[in-house]
Amino acid sequence: MLDIFRGLKSLLKSNNIHTDTSVFRLHYRFTVIGLIACSLIVTTRQYVGNPIDCIHSKDLPEDVLNTYCWIHSTYTIVAAYKKKGGVEVAFPGVDNSRSYAESERKEYRYYQWVCFMLFFQAILFYTPRWLWKGWEGGKIHALMMDLDIGLCSEVEKKQKKKMLLDYLWENLRYHNWWAYRYYLCEVLALVNVIGQMFLMNRFFDGAFLTFGIDVLKFLESDQEDRIDPMIFVFPRMTKCTFYKYGVSGEVERHDAVCILPLNVVNEKIYVFLWFWFLLLGILSLLTVIYRIVIIFSPRTRVYLLKLRFHLVKKDAVETIVRRSKVGDWFLLYMLGENLDTVIYRDVMHELANKLSTRHHHNVSTIKGELQEA
Repeated sequence: MLDIFRGLKSLLKSNNIHTDTSVFRLHYRFTVIGLIACSLIVTTRQYVGNPIDCIHSKDLPEDVLNTYCWIHSTYTIVAAYKKKGGVEVAFPGVDNSRSYAESERKEYRYYQWVCFMLFFQAILFYTPRWLWKGWEGGKIHALMMDLDIGLCSEVEKKQKKKMLLDYLWENLRYHNWWAYRYYLCEVLALVNVIGQMFLMNRFFDGAFLTFGIDVLKFLESDQEDRIDPMIFVFPRMTKCTFYKYGVSGEVERHDAVCILPLNVVNEKIYVFLWFWFLLLGILSLLTVIYRIVIIFSPRTRVYLLKLRFHLVKKDAVETIVRRSKVGDWFLLYMLGENLDTVIYRDVMHELANKLSTRHHHNVSTIKGELQEA
């Protein structure tokens, strides 16, 4: 099985340069890897067996019936789920179809599309990351200048710190659009999670939105009264009707019972995805709320910088936040995540001193002009 996942090694490589948050990384790294791995597992016959095996008569070739039922869907009888398997019916959902109306049939067409759906979901989860990677443009890496290690000569370190400080000084208050594009990617990540819940609900004919809740209720209910929601959505045994011409030219009806071993894997995958998407959606919603608070509350920005970077003095943080915009705060926060802590402290203190000096200079200039007038 390890051979299957060797191609995912490139996604597992952690990047030493962080340009986003841990919640955002859960979207494009952990979730994408999980979805692609599930897609690979579903397509691997040696671990899950044949996707479908139908019990048939000698008049029909085995491969023909299995292929037909796999392509043209199978069905169960909804009312038969309430009957006791092995006593009233052969298996829950499998009964004589002629005893029920057509409306009682529940058809299953999704199973041949599961591997493609999982891969498509992985692409959707990676899309916000792809957008941010293009918009970020390597800015953090360029500004770091290998100052994350701090093991360079004092002359080189001083020169690089001066270059970083000069950039921050000259471009202060011009990073809002850059930061807002990242915030947009976080909103897209939230929309993607919510949208995928509804997408899968449509994919499973309206049975996915409450799937996890139904599974929990099933585990807590009495054994006599409960209907397993996993078997209802992912049946392990279904029926298939095959028609062919007989020797006299008459149409013959062949009713087959089909076993779907693949659904044993599918049900585990989608139970996990339901709870994972719910958790990811809650974390993403909290992240968006957190961003809104940051945008409208400079006091919160001061608190977060001081909480995360203890070496930087509170006065310096307050000076920088008061004389900059939210985009500058985001850039400085990301730099702090990547730079050596001592170097970051020195840059922040020097930037705060320059901002204070400029402010005092501006105040003195205004007072002089008023006195001359």
